[in-house]
Parts: sequence; C-alpha cells; structure tokens
Amino acid sequence: MSIIAFWSREKKETGQTLSMAALTTYMAIEHNYKILDISTEFNNKTLENCFWNLAKQNALAKNLTSTTQVGFESGVEGLLKIINSNKTSNSIVANYAKVVFKDRFDILCSSNTNNYEEYKQICTMYPQIIQVANRDYDLVFVDISKKMPKEQANRILEIADIIVMNITQKLSTIEDFVALRESNDFFKKNNIMLNVGRYDKFSKYNIKNITRFIRQRKDITAIPYNTLFFEATSESKVAELMLKLRRIKEDDRNATFMKEAARMSADILYKLQELQMRT
Repeated sequence: MSIIAFWSREKKETGQTLSMAALTTYMAIEHNYKILDISTEFNNKTLENCFWNLAKQNALAKNLTSTTQVGFESGVEGLLKIINSNKTSNSIVANYAKVVFKDRFDILCSSNTNNYEEYKQICTMYPQIIQVANRDYDLVFVDISKKMPKEQANRILEIADIIVMNITQKLSTIEDFVALRESNDFFKKNNIMLNVGRYDKFSKYNIKNITRFIRQRKDITAIPYNTLFFEATSESKVAELMLKLRRIKEDDRNATFMKEAARMSADILYKLQELQMRT
C-alpha cells in the first residue's frame, strides 16, 4: 500500500493530471493492483472528464425526483462527513469513489464547491483522506492542485512514498528543479522522480539532455503528446482507448505512447520495491 503524489512548481500546464490519468489507467489494465486516483482540484474536473461526461450526468441528476435525491451525496464532501463523524470502516473511501474498472481502478472526485474558502478547509483534510484510502488500496495516486494552499500540499508531499515532480521541456523549468534540489534537502531524497508531460522527443530538451543537465542520475519518465489520447481525454474515453491501444503493433504510430506509459509504470513499481527494501 503506497502513496504516489503528482506535483509541480510550474504555474502553467505541465500535463500533470493527464500524465497521471494515462499511467494509472495503464497500470489498472496491466497489473493486478487496486488503484485509487484522488483529484484535489478546485473548479476543475480534468481528471474526472477523462472517464465520464460529468455535464451530462449532472443534467440527468437534476431530472431525478426529490425523493430519489434524498440522502445521496458522493465524492469528497460526502466522505468528509463520514470521517468527521468517526464512522470510518473498511472500504469507506471506495463507497464515495467513482468506478472506472470494478475492483481495480477508482477515482475520488474533486470537491464540488465554488467557494475557495470552503476549498481551503477541505484541503486540510486531504492528508487524512489519503491515509484512510491507503488502508484499502494498493496504490493511491494524488494529483496535487496548483490551487491548493502550500501548507496542505507540503503535508501531502511529506506522507507520499514517491513524489512525481512534473516538468516541461523548458530550460527555466529544468534550472528551477536544479535550484530547488540545491536549496532544499527534501528534494534530494531518493523518492523524487521527474516526469515530462506532453513530451516531444524532437525537443532539444529531451530525456537524455535533461539527465545530462541536472548532473545527477534521476528517474526521468515521459508521457508523449498523443493525438488519440488527448482527444479521448475530452471525450471521456480514456479507459476505452487504453484498452484498445494495448493490442497495437510495434510499428504503429501510437506504440511510443504505450511504451512510455509502460516504462513509467515499471519505474514506479521498481522505485517502490527499492524504497521498501531500504526500510
């Protein structure tokens, strides 16, 4: 049972959420693990929309009778009420998560609040939610929002077994990581991995050159830009696409995308084994 946090210092888009979606969907298909993705976003349903058309589902929900809606509450808000009432039990998180693959892959959706003060209060509870979930799932992946208060984000980083730091193929981003590592001992730890989202192998700042630049052996993974995948993220068809792509041939143009997802999966599992052997 392990916690893997996806995090970035970048203010702009790094492909963090979609990288996590690609990785965890691949792992749920190819490995016999019970996986949970936790979205901590505010006013953003990027992760959820990879798998469900929430706008359509919400429209259908509004047509339910008031009797049907009584007592129904899902997602992080409902889970928090149970945790605060000290009524937690086995599989309590699963009861409030949405299922992608039964008994294999769930998503704990982000909060529905549009009030940032309420969101900040919810953020104080995420570390506890994550630790409760870690009892019931083999692998808990946390997508740390850029909008989360720094104190709460740091608390999640502290309890994570692995931190996947998401970067872009820009010199300033790479230099920022080097400076962070030199100024903060926390980021010198062996559980830090780097990931490049929306990866372009033709960029000057490819994996090989990034490795040279940081002058330290690091696990650098990449989720390449892939047209079919990014279309699927907007059409709520990521699960279907990943099932389809597992059967592609070596010479297919999409093979690289799947190979990189497989490599990232293998690197994370190896890193977890390595860390467990050291404890």
